[in-house]
This record gives sequence, structure tokens and C-alpha cells, in this order.
Amino acid sequence: MSQNSADLRARRTRKLLREALLELIEERGFDALTVGEIAERAMVSRSAFYRYYRDKYDLVEQVFEEAMQILLSDVGRRSHDSLSHLDLINAPTPERWVKLFEHFAEYERLYRILLSGKGSPWFATKMRSYLSEMRSEHERKSASTVNGRRAVASYMSAGEYVPALIDALLIDTVTWWLEQGRPYPPKEIATYCWRLIVSMLKEASTWQ
Repeated sequence: MSQNSADLRARRTRKLLREALLELIEERGFDALTVGEIAERAMVSRSAFYRYYRDKYDLVEQVFEEAMQILLSDVGRRSHDSLSHLDLINAPTPERWVKLFEHFAEYERLYRILLSGKGSPWFATKMRSYLSEMRSEHERKSASTVNGRRAVASYMSAGEYVPALIDALLIDTVTWWLEQGRPYPPKEIATYCWRLIVSMLKEASTWQ
């Protein structure tokens, strides 16, 4: 078998296994699944499964990692929007925030299944941690001057409490939005979510 044929076969097998994973989570829930059931649904052997993944947790983690790479590509690391500019209370919803929800809309099935009650709590926890790291990195890069003053995220005086609330709000908003069939377009739900976050930041900025 040529190298190209082997690569195509490998990609096809991984795709079948990941599709089988999502279908079975939607039907039965992640915790109840076995490797044998995933392989059977994908119509591949158990040995083929273990050729690419250690177990079902390794499979879902790789699905997650790929989703996060796509998210980074869609949202972009070079955006000048910032969540920590408290001087921009009346500013429009940042483009980065809209792109984030556009990404969730494009990959609706993946996130709806994995963030639902049938998915693994691990996924939501891992995603929250990843988004938190992405937000923190962006805040460090965008701690620039606004109107001649340092744009300081004063909620940091509250330690990790308010940032943790922001991360939880985002995950819960995405989960609700997808489970309800996306009743608002991405830009509108992004605006609602952004306004809630700004309200929290504005309140936190008054804390001593």
C-alpha cells in the first residue's frame, strides 16, 4: 500500500470513529459508551481503534483539540479587541466576540452534543480552561493605553473570581443557545453575552 493510500485510509478511519462517537453520545451519553460500541458503529475493528486512540477519552480529547485549533484559526490571535478595556463600556460588541459565536454556529452539532448533559463533564471543564487561557493571553497582549491611560482590568483585584464567572457565562450561553436551536443570530447572541460581561466588569471595577 502506498503512503498516500495509507494516509487516506487513516484519515477515513479517524473520521468514521469520530462520527460514531458523536452519534453514540447523542443517543446514549458519553459515560455509557465502550470502545467496542464506537468501533462497531464506525464499522472498523477494535484494533483499528487502538491504532489511533488509547481509549474513548483520548478520542474525545483529540476531537476537542482539533475543535480548539479551528476556533483559534476562526477567531484569530491578532484581533485588537479586548475584554479588559473597562473604558469601552459603551463600545459595540467586539469583532472577536462575534467571530467566536459564528464559529460555534458553524460547528453547532459538535458543540451541542459535547456540551449537552449527555456529553462528558470533562469536555466543558476542558473547554472552559482553554478559553480562560486564551482570554488571559489576549489580555496580556492587549494591555495597552486607551485615551492616554492604561486599560487595566480592575476585576483582577478580585483574583480569579470574576474571570471564572466570565468563562462560565460564555460556556453556559453557548450551551443554551445551541440547545434552543440558535434562536438569535450569532451577532445578536454575542452582543447579549458581551453586554452581560461588560456589566459584570463595570460592577467589579467599583469593588475596593
